[in-house]
Amino acid sequence: MPEMTIGSDTRLPFMKMHGLGNDFVVVDARDASWQITPPMAAGIAHRQMGVGFDQLAVITNGTEDAHLTFYNADGSTSGACGNATRCVARYLMQQTGRSALRLTTDRGLLLAEDAGKGLTAVNMGQPQLDWQDIPLAEDVDTLELPIEGTPTATGMGNPHCTFFVADAELIPLAEFGARYEHHPLYPERTNVQVAHLIGPDHLRMRVWERGVGITLASGSSSCATAVAAVRRGLTGRNVQIDLDGGSLWINWRDDGVWMTGPTCHVFDGTFTRNFLESLGS
Repeated sequence: MPEMTIGSDTRLPFMKMHGLGNDFVVVDARDASWQITPPMAAGIAHRQMGVGFDQLAVITNGTEDAHLTFYNADGSTSGACGNATRCVARYLMQQTGRSALRLTTDRGLLLAEDAGKGLTAVNMGQPQLDWQDIPLAEDVDTLELPIEGTPTATGMGNPHCTFFVADAELIPLAEFGARYEHHPLYPERTNVQVAHLIGPDHLRMRVWERGVGITLASGSSSCATAVAAVRRGLTGRNVQIDLDGGSLWINWRDDGVWMTGPTCHVFDGTFTRNFLESLGS
């Protein structure tokens, strides 16, 4: 798809959505003749000079119902974004009247369903547990990494590093997350989670997302944390995770890791020609 040429009548519509405060700009580009570029994504992400988001999701036509491409706030791409996938799935379900969808991403095929009571579920696929698939820089035990605090490594289409701690609220996450995002064991950087057990099958988690920073919630991080908790014998496979923005329900089933939670379509907008030109588009 060619890059966008700015003309006098150029307008770029978008939607602002969030899942538990994990916020997204969503662009429906299925009928567009242009494409989002990394510099555009980073400019849109700026919370003073753009719109602001944790991730940008671009909807295009694909081999299934739609294809989703994700950008982080720094303009880098991500293979998966669970909460954004749920938001887009809810939008497409309302648009088509369907209760189930098949969406493709760089992570692969993701199935989405209406879970009832306003909730949307998405199957994030099976977790990647081998060091090469996550990926890590060397062959190590992914259950207990040779890092202080022995975190667990998990791939969910993007890399994760989960620390189980006594009290996640006491971790200085801004400094902690920035330090481990760039750990040399993770050649593509990593999302960082800190979590503690509240009760049976119930976790409290806080998250630092690579290329973004602290976010109120993260779907793929929640999936990774639930998988890590199961592997370490802390919980069963059906887990409630409480994040800063609310709760998600993660169920690691035989067919993949299902994530269920609410979504919100906040508003629709249009990027102006002046703004797009300021990004060098």
